[in-house]
Amino acid sequence: MQARGPLMIEHRLIERMLAVIQDALVEAGESKKIDPVFVDIAVDFVQTYADRAHHGKEEDILFRDLKTKGLSEADQRVMDELIEEHVFGRITTKALVEANTRYRNGDSSALEEIVRCLHTLVDFYPKHIEKEDTVFFPASRAYFSEAEDQAMLDEFWEFDRKMIHEKYKAVVDGLAGK
Repeated sequence: MQARGPLMIEHRLIERMLAVIQDALVEAGESKKIDPVFVDIAVDFVQTYADRAHHGKEEDILFRDLKTKGLSEADQRVMDELIEEHVFGRITTKALVEANTRYRNGDSSALEEIVRCLHTLVDFYPKHIEKEDTVFFPASRAYFSEAEDQAMLDEFWEFDRKMIHEKYKAVVDGLAGK
C-alpha cells in the first residue's frame, strides 16, 4: 500500500459521515429542530477523525516531508490551499460548537447557525477530498522514493496508534480540570 492509501480510505469514511449529516439536515429542515447530542457526535467525528487523525497525518507527516522536497509552484500552491482549507474546517467546526452550546441552553435561534455550519461542512469536504484524491495525492507521490513512501506509511500507522491515547488523555484532563 502507498502512503496515500490510508488517507484515501479515511476520505471514504468522512464521506459516509457527511451523508449522515446531510440526512440530519433534511430532518432538521422538516422538524425545525436538531438533536444537540447528534451535533456533539458530528463535532467529535470532525474534530477527532477528520481533523486530528486525518488532517494530522497530512499536516504533521505528509506536508512536513513535502516541505523538504522543493515542490513545484503549482504543487506548493495546492498544498497551501489545502492547509487553508483545514483551517476553514476548524473555524466552521468551532462556530458549530458555539451554536450548539447556545441551542442546548435554550437559544432556539442558534438552530439556524447549526444548520448553516453543518451545510458548510457538507458542501466543503467533498470538494476538499476530491482535490486531495485526484490532484494533490497523485502529484505528491512523485516526490518520494518507494522507501520514503513506505517510511511515511509506517509513520502514519504509528501516528494512529498514539492518537487514541492522546484523545482520551485530553478527555480526562478536561474532566479533571487540568
